[in-house]
Amino acid sequence: MPLVPPQHGAWAFLGLPLVVGIAVAPWTPVLILLAFACIAAYPWSYFALTVAKEQTSRHPRPERFRTPMLVWSVIAIPALVGLVVARPWLLWIGIGYALAFAINVAFAMRRDDRDLVNDAVFILECAALVPIAWAVGTLGRTLTPDATAVPTEVWILTIAVALLLAGSTLHVKSLIRERSHPAFARMSQSFAIVSLVVSIGLAAWWGLSVGLWLVPAFAFAAGRSFAMRDRTVRPAQIGMIELVAFVLLAIGAIVLGHG
Repeated sequence: MPLVPPQHGAWAFLGLPLVVGIAVAPWTPVLILLAFACIAAYPWSYFALTVAKEQTSRHPRPERFRTPMLVWSVIAIPALVGLVVARPWLLWIGIGYALAFAINVAFAMRRDDRDLVNDAVFILECAALVPIAWAVGTLGRTLTPDATAVPTEVWILTIAVALLLAGSTLHVKSLIRERSHPAFARMSQSFAIVSLVVSIGLAAWWGLSVGLWLVPAFAFAAGRSFAMRDRTVRPAQIGMIELVAFVLLAIGAIVLGHG
């Protein structure tokens, strides 16, 4: 019985905001606990959603996925409890994530978890890790954090991460699930161009002399959205190319975070 989700791209969606957020956060060992909790929470959520989906199957076999869900529960829960002890304000964040996850569950039970709305919720769940990581490194053991204390630079990086994740989602769908719909490919390409323009605006907002480190990832993403129209390209190849864009943004964030 597999204990690791087969959706390898989701790990990149989780890793990018964690790397970006940690790059701009003041260092604390609690960040290690945050990363560990997120790494454990993702497979738990995958198997929990699969169990929910199986409930509505014509031939339901949710028991196949309950064991890995329980295994990851044993790993994730202590880490999450440790996080809340170290940063009590994460209780409010947890409530927000629970509400977002309820939306994911609803789509899973409808067997429509590939819907763009559900994708958007997942992207927001991931991108939110950028300001959360900054706050974990900055805020102490308070129950009422001040959201206005988050620097502008952190919000800029959050927007950049959300844009890149959204563009990646549209691009991959245009090559796999929506490959027979040219209109979807055009939408993906248009989004990539708009994101490139927005990234230049974000760079100017940061300070154009150094903010330009945000642009290469989006320039690469725009180029690949037009270059990769070969329908014979394999999912593994698509994933490796997407990883290049993610690494470019991560490098940019690291440079900006230490600038």
